[in-house]
Amino acid sequence: MGLDAINFKGLIESDREHQNKAKFEGSLLEYLELVKSNPDVVKLSHKRMYDMIAQMGMELLRPEENPRVRKIFGNETIKRYEFFKGDFFGIDKILMKIVNYFHAAAMRGEEARQVLYLVGPVGAGKSSLVEAFKKAMENAEPIYALKGCPMREEPLHLIPNHLRPEFEKALGIKIEGDLCPACKYRLKHEYNGEYERFPVESTTFSIRSRKGIGVVPPVDPNNQDTSVLTGSIDISKMDLYPEDDPRIFSMNGAFNVGNRGMVEFIEVFKNDVEYLHTIITATQEKMIPSPGKGAMIYFDGIIVAHSNEAEWNKFKSDHTNEAILDRIVKIEVPYCLELNEEMKIYEKILKKSSFSAHIAPHSIEIAAMFAVLSRLMPSNKADPITKLKIYNGEDIVEKGSVRRIDIAELREEAGIREGMSGISTRFIIKAIDNALTNSEHNCINPLSIMESIIKSVKELDIAEEDKKKYLAFVQDNIRKEYNKMLEKEITKAFIHSFREQAESLFNNYIDNAEAYVNKNRLKDKSTGEELQPDEKFMRSIEEQIGVSESSAKGFRTDVASYMFYVIRNGGRLDYAAYEPLKEAIEKKLIASVKDLSRIITKSRVRDREQDEKYSSMVEEMKANGYCDHCCDIILKYAANNLWRD
Repeated sequence: MGLDAINFKGLIESDREHQNKAKFEGSLLEYLELVKSNPDVVKLSHKRMYDMIAQMGMELLRPEENPRVRKIFGNETIKRYEFFKGDFFGIDKILMKIVNYFHAAAMRGEEARQVLYLVGPVGAGKSSLVEAFKKAMENAEPIYALKGCPMREEPLHLIPNHLRPEFEKALGIKIEGDLCPACKYRLKHEYNGEYERFPVESTTFSIRSRKGIGVVPPVDPNNQDTSVLTGSIDISKMDLYPEDDPRIFSMNGAFNVGNRGMVEFIEVFKNDVEYLHTIITATQEKMIPSPGKGAMIYFDGIIVAHSNEAEWNKFKSDHTNEAILDRIVKIEVPYCLELNEEMKIYEKILKKSSFSAHIAPHSIEIAAMFAVLSRLMPSNKADPITKLKIYNGEDIVEKGSVRRIDIAELREEAGIREGMSGISTRFIIKAIDNALTNSEHNCINPLSIMESIIKSVKELDIAEEDKKKYLAFVQDNIRKEYNKMLEKEITKAFIHSFREQAESLFNNYIDNAEAYVNKNRLKDKSTGEELQPDEKFMRSIEEQIGVSESSAKGFRTDVASYMFYVIRNGGRLDYAAYEPLKEAIEKKLIASVKDLSRIITKSRVRDREQDEKYSSMVEEMKANGYCDHCCDIILKYAANNLWRD
């Protein structure tokens, strides 16, 4: 529908009518009837959050059904929650830990009385995770609260303790908590203790209006005031009422605001420990101090804190902080170490920006490679690029077979610190932004991304040793890997029917290998003549990946066995099905056209036939995502850097 066709007045009135219909206002008695018909409306904060996550559903990634999951996670089944889909990538196991925390807390386990603490490097996604929870709360179903209560508390708090067992049995629920001082005063003086008349209303959560979501930023150590957490005394009313009268309380602290919802502590350990003592009672006893000399107040809320690792290490090293440490569920949020998932992070962020520039193929991949390489620990079992590919669930082919490097061994060798340091997502996004803003043709490519990263690294305020290591990643590892990718891509573009030719070679090889393994003859489809398996043809492919003559029999047996396995399990046979054979076929095709593609790419003067083939190759590259500008730059780079004599 176009903007001119929208009836703005009707839209506003329709929304207002819907909002009014959804509102509830009545007495406690009416609320009790509502609870009787739907006991689910009585939820504590952790249960509410867990239900929001669970109700959106999840996908079970079983290793026996998903080869990539098996390569990355071994035999562990991964739960991928819809709640986080599209926003968080490469941290599935971390998200599972967080959901497990909410699940245990929802069942009123010990986690319900502990702080969820996220620790990790800058730009790893800690704040984004908390924002996701806050946004979910804003979109949640309304809750029911005592009308006029500064803490929007559960109406069932009105039920006297001696009657609660009967009410709990009748309603099928558990009543937890007690009235805040303000509501106690009103019950006594406004309703003469007749709690059944106390008004109840529906209310929603709001970050902006501080309804159910409290935020505590770091406070200046010289000016720390716990009123930010638990409210204060209204001095203007002290002449009117006694100092213990609830009417002088301003219950607008983060814990008051976040009751029945969430309280977020940003960079929590930047605060002095004395300032954080309120956390102790808020978690274990579920009580917070009232302003002044009032009684303790019941608190039900999710307490989420986050900070960087250096602050955590400093805080936990002080043994006097044991009381708070004992009330923390610590979950490390590392950087993403999966190349494919890291790329999705950048793509998500770029989609939210207003950049309209063309992005050439592999540009985001090159940026992601640098980020992941910077986060990986050095290994004695694999070079950096190989390790990156293994962590990405890729097969590493060497001499005709998949190189067996156990990812679990690599992780054990790296230790628990892997992913907790390196280049942040923000750094990469800024480098991409710089490449975009510096582009004269509104187009970026892998070369401009590498150039931007190099420039950004040189400006980093880090140790010279780290700077040299990062520059080496770009100038050596990544550039070599990109050259391989580019050579394959240009050659594929040159061979217009690459896929068809690859499939033809594949089918021919499979027929010959199967006949060889089973000691059969091949029947020529044209002449009907029975022929011996073509040894020369099979060797021409096997040699591409270093299969020796003595190993050829074993390789052919492996290929035949794998293809039989694929067919038996209902899979589809194509040239890409078995990674070693796929690589051999691609190298065979590339080798057969390399000389010709070199001439066409590097030639300044072409004859008519060469020019036609060159133009055809350019069109194919443009069909694969290049524009005229980046295609020209990439082909010039290829002419100067690939297929050197």
